[in-house]
Amino acid sequence: MAQAPLTQGASAPLRPLPALIFASRWLQLPLYLGLIAAQGVYVWHFLVELWHLIEAAFGHEAALQALVTSIGYKPGGPVTALNETVIMLVVLALIDVVMISNLLIMVIVGGYETFVSRLGLDRHPDQPEWLGHVNASVLKVKLGLSIIGISSIHLLKTFINAANYDVKVLMWQTIIHVVFLLSAIAIAYTDRLLNVSHERH
Repeated sequence: MAQAPLTQGASAPLRPLPALIFASRWLQLPLYLGLIAAQGVYVWHFLVELWHLIEAAFGHEAALQALVTSIGYKPGGPVTALNETVIMLVVLALIDVVMISNLLIMVIVGGYETFVSRLGLDRHPDQPEWLGHVNASVLKVKLGLSIIGISSIHLLKTFINAANYDVKVLMWQTIIHVVFLLSAIAIAYTDRLLNVSHERH
């Protein structure tokens, strides 16, 4: 008896072993759920630091000392009032949290969409602009650029507070940042070469 032809849009059932291998992608789901939990921890940390900054602005001594300790600021004498350097370091720390949070969102949403399953956001008004054309290569480039941004914030925080760091620490942080930058350029250039090669074929 002849097998009925597949209807348009239907796919043939997978054999057991390929089906098992393909279903193994769902093992990544706990990893993405764990990253969502980490995102929650970052949100809590951001709110705590922001609250301490607001309290310190109104003269709360304990909040000011908590900020000074968290940013690793070690001035020559005791800090009795909120100054420009402390504010700048705290704001940079908050920006750092936001950029890491953005990186987490890219990994969670882009990684799930690329490696696990479609999210079905094609007509959703809040669909991220970059998600419509995301793939493994685009995700790598975007992650590389995000890491450079985070490294830049860390480097700026170190330079502002340079008096409290050894010269070797400053030198190695600068070298590592340059390595991140060169790595991102290499990834973007390789991705461009691959795209040009695919277009020619």
